Amino acid sequence: MDSELIFYSLNQIKTSIDQNKEEIEKLDQAIGDGDHIFNIQRGLKATLDLKNELTGKNPDEIFKKIGTKIMTTVGGSSGALLATLLLGMAKKYDDKLSDTKNIAYMFSEGVEAMKKRGKADIGEKTMLDVLIPVSEDLIKLSNENDSVFIAKKIKQTAEKGMLYTKNIVATKGRASFLGDRAKGHIDPGARSSQLAIEAICNIIINA
Repeated sequence: MDSELIFYSLNQIKTSIDQNKEEIEKLDQAIGDGDHIFNIQRGLKATLDLKNELTGKNPDEIFKKIGTKIMTTVGGSSGALLATLLLGMAKKYDDKLSDTKNIAYMFSEGVEAMKKRGKADIGEKTMLDVLIPVSEDLIKLSNENDSVFIAKKIKQTAEKGMLYTKNIVATKGRASFLGDRAKGHIDPGARSSQLAIEAICNIIINA
């Protein structure tokens, strides 16, 4: 895990999000306030703009910097939560660990920070329905040596979590005001989170 891989991953995430822009926008218009996709795109552009400044830096410094950047440039709850995820990840980086263990422990730390900040958990029709199962599986798989196997498993976990949000009632955010009317709609934050994880997994699978 180095600066080149981190920014390549961010670029792949941006490509996937851009390709699915209309879908995410429609999902958010159905149960949210319609600005999720624009906030995510703004955040990705802002982080990619830091590439030259952060090339060659340690992962913890990179995640801290891009987390701070997202905190100050992205609106909505998603901006604050994603910044919290990245800042939490930065705190857990340990250069003595393998990439697999580092990613697992860092991601778990970031997701726990998100849960506390958002006062949310699994089953509430948010991006955490994707991120929590992924973080749990990463910890379970952290002793595996087959990175392709891990990536394929995590890709499946993320998709399952995203699809799970379709038929549950939201208890957080704007969608919570819709009650049962939110059923039948995938959470836009869960979809964008799943796309981001899928993009990273595909880098590993196709390497």
